Amino acid sequence: LKQVFNKDKTFRPRKKFEPGTQRFELYKKAQASLKSGLDLKAVVQLPPGESINDWIAVHVVDFFNRINLIYGTMSEYCTEKSCPIMSGGLKYEYRWQDDSKYKKPTKLSAPQYMCMLMDWIEMLINNEDIFPTRIGECALVLC
Repeated sequence: LKQVFNKDKTFRPRKKFEPGTQRFELYKKAQASLKSGLDLKAVVQLPPGESINDWIAVHVVDFFNRINLIYGTMSEYCTEKSCPIMSGGLKYEYRWQDDSKYKKPTKLSAPQYMCMLMDWIEMLINNEDIFPTRIGECALVLC
């Protein structure tokens, strides 16, 4: 387990919501509802009086944190050598493209691909224009 939290690995610490904020309260509601039972439709319903955009943002960040944790636990087994291609089985290969370094879809090892992906998602989540943290503000993409 010590290796999961090694700073040289691609595991990232959980993004946290500031206690006392509206997002923190929604996060607590989301956590409580996920532990409350098996009715998934009821679990993800918007609590009365809450903003749908805030509710979605809380779940997106929580999903990112969970995927980060899962990836962190298995990253030592998927190395440049053991996972030279990011694939979804024999039929699918994932290639990385962005607006800066990789202008065309580029073959990367699975660890490189995951590192790029997690960095990209983290950058989006931390962008106040997309995921504002102040009460009453909406994201530019949703306004």
